[in-house]
Amino acid sequence: MKAKILNAIKAALVAAFWLLVWHLISAYVNREILVPSPQKTLETFISLVGTEKFRLAVASSLLRVLTGYLLALVFGCVGAVLSYRFRFFESLTSPLLNLIRAVPVASFIILALVWLKTNDLPVFISFFMVLPIIWDNMLHGMRGVDKLALEAAAVDGAGKWRQIIFIILPNLAPAFLSSAVTGLGFAWKSGIAAEVICRPADSIGGMLASAKNYLESAEVFALTATVIALSLIFETLLKYLYKLWAKKRDII
Repeated sequence: MKAKILNAIKAALVAAFWLLVWHLISAYVNREILVPSPQKTLETFISLVGTEKFRLAVASSLLRVLTGYLLALVFGCVGAVLSYRFRFFESLTSPLLNLIRAVPVASFIILALVWLKTNDLPVFISFFMVLPIIWDNMLHGMRGVDKLALEAAAVDGAGKWRQIIFIILPNLAPAFLSSAVTGLGFAWKSGIAAEVICRPADSIGGMLASAKNYLESAEVFALTATVIALSLIFETLLKYLYKLWAKKRDII
């Protein structure tokens, strides 16, 4: 409990420090259009939260980004399993994964605009930006599973399912969590970037683009803070769910 309190105090002090830096920069520039103050940004955020347009935009962006993210989790895990079992499949798909890693997000978005509807683009971009992260980490995790432990379990009479549940999954859990948390950040950044470019109806990215065009810097800051906050909330939730699962399995 004492450690948690100390960590909370430390986090509060760090946040206060950077808020002070932000305030000093804003005061030095003295132009709200360039660097709005923390107070102005907070006031703008509160006014945005009270509008139906903002709430609908947040809900729609959440749905698009999380849809692409969850699809990437599923297909990334399936692809990793197939690559682990079949070397030919790995050789066949590795050029595609390398291409996805190499191509800039902006190029992907512009190319995808030719093929997809505006509302589908953020889902597509979030999916493809997260897919290689999940795939690579899970494949690396599978190859790191202790084969001697599996052989020993088989000798003791443990079937395939018991080996998966009690040996393979606990060994893969850290790799999955690491890739899932990293992928979540990429999903948000790429998904919102896609929204800024394609401007689907009811989206945070569309609101960001409009605020930028009308030089509403405080709104740009407030919307950016919203994206960061949502990403941190889901990241914290993901880590919490992992800890619950790990405690149940006596991993931690």
